[in-house]
Order: sequence, then C-alpha cells, then structure tokens
Amino acid sequence: MNTSSVTADRSWTRPDTTSRLHGGQRRSIPHLLVGVLLVLACAVGSVLWSLAAGDQQQVLALSRPVSVGQMISLADLREVSIAVDPAMSTVAASQASTVVGRTLATSLPPGSLLTPDMLGTALIPGEGQAITALALKPGMFPPELTPGAHVVVVFVPNSATGSSSAFALPTVPAPWQATVTGVTARADEQVTVVSLQLPEAAARQVAAMPAGQLSLVMLSGSSR
Repeated sequence: MNTSSVTADRSWTRPDTTSRLHGGQRRSIPHLLVGVLLVLACAVGSVLWSLAAGDQQQVLALSRPVSVGQMISLADLREVSIAVDPAMSTVAASQASTVVGRTLATSLPPGSLLTPDMLGTALIPGEGQAITALALKPGMFPPELTPGAHVVVVFVPNSATGSSSAFALPTVPAPWQATVTGVTARADEQVTVVSLQLPEAAARQVAAMPAGQLSLVMLSGSSR
C-alpha cells in the first residue's frame, strides 16, 4: 500500500483543531466584554449608592403643628433622614435637647424641617402684614385647620335676618387670602379663635366685618 497516499487521505479526516480554537476564541471575546461591562456597572452603582447614603443625615422636624411663640416639647419633634444640601441650614437630631424649651418664631405645620432661624423671637407679622383674630363657631371653619394653613376668608350674609343696617354692605366683599398663625379653642364660649396673618389693609377690612358672618375655607396644599 502506498503509505503516502494513506497519510494524505487521513489528513482530510483529521479535525481542524486550529480552526476550532480560533473560532472559539472569537466567540468568547464578546462574552468577556459583556462580563467586564457588568462588573464595571456594578462597581459604579455601588460607589454611587455609597455616596448617596453617606449624604443622609438625621435632622429634626415637627411631628405636629406648633404655633408662633409656643414652647417646643420633645413630643413636638421627630427625626427624619434626608440628604442635606450644604447650603441648607438644619438642626441635627443630636441637638434635640437644645431645642426643647425654646419658642418658635413662626407657626409651622407638621413635617416642617427645623432651622435655627425658626427658633426665638416671633417673626410675625412681617413687613406690610398684620394679624387679626376671628371667633368662629363650629361649621364656620374646617376642623382640620392648623397653624401654617392657607385659607380664604369669605363673607357670609346672615340668611335669617340679613345684614343689619349698621353693617349694610353695598356689595359682598371679595374673599381675602390669609395664613393661619394660631388656633385656640375656648370650650367655655363654644368658639374657636383663629389668628390670621394678611396684608394690613385686608386685616382692617376683616376686623370691621360683622361678627358671625365670616367663614374660612382651607386651600389645597395646607397641612392637615
């Protein structure tokens, strides 16, 4: 038998190992790239999460509404964890003992973050503003009313007797927008005194209205 021819014939049946090796390498390169990208993505995500978590700080907020001039108790405070902007002034939760016993300079709704400027001497009324009070019976204001709420003061003519001659109004006055600064219930008189801050001219008009003919409407965005 011709040995050379047999060897030549076997060369046709021998698997091309070199070709398979290179083909496998070509197929594995995309998978390697995907794996590398996934590892990098995980690493970047972990770094970003760590940075974000590191910016979280425990600060003080109000757990319930507090009126201007009211002394703060521990029950009025709660801790919240937020990412604080360096330009934002807050009160750290660790300083709660220095806040208890101090008074608020303005009325605030629950959930408000405390800042150093909110503590101390009353900041109201502001420039050009004035405060007036209304003695309101149940049904003339929402029971959810709290300091800091935004309201509209509405004139309601007495449907039974109409406006008295002493307070006859040529036209129904337009509603006045105001901010509630205090809510004090007087059980002995069955009325609730609501203090309102609004522009000076509007405060004079509200104060001149007949007793019992003003109601409050709480606007959206007010705390409940």
